[in-house]
Amino acid sequence: MAPVPAVDVRAASVVDDGLRAELLACWVDVTNAGGAVGFVPPVSSDDVGPVLDRLLDGVTSGRDVLCVLTVDGATAGFAALVGSSSPLRRHWATVLRVQVHPSLQGHGLGRQLMAGVHRIAVEHGWEFLSLTARGGTGVDGFYRGLGYTEVGRIPGAVRVAAGDDRDEILLVHRLPGPGARGPVPALVDPGA
Repeated sequence: MAPVPAVDVRAASVVDDGLRAELLACWVDVTNAGGAVGFVPPVSSDDVGPVLDRLLDGVTSGRDVLCVLTVDGATAGFAALVGSSSPLRRHWATVLRVQVHPSLQGHGLGRQLMAGVHRIAVEHGWEFLSLTARGGTGVDGFYRGLGYTEVGRIPGAVRVAAGDDRDEILLVHRLPGPGARGPVPALVDPGA
């Protein structure tokens, strides 16, 4: 019987050159495998690198948190929690760039990554999370299965190719903790 891999999700506030290279390689591979993480394939490190660096600037500033998924100590994926600069929204964070390396997908690691994202968000005092999903990918169903509620759609907001515009699906999740009173009610009919 094969040993069970050690899976961990940790908050990273410092990203050295080695971790940056692993994150960049993951993001490029996920995108080129068809993942909806901010680009349309094909992409190279030159395309993704500047966007990754802007994401890491927020982590370095202390406002945002990088959640790194590891399997047996090796980087396997990541997500970012982006805090709000508004004093009225400090209890909210936005989840961005959720991804698991394509070679490791299909083993429940996405669920484990998101469980870690939720734990880290609670540890940082966030009460609500928001995220968007690209329409036509089915990934919104994954997030609904984790307790997210669709609260709206922006029709045609994402252009993946000429003549192929997709909805941007807005989802929110109320985290457990003091003041939590159940799931966020849907404001729209997702089937409409």
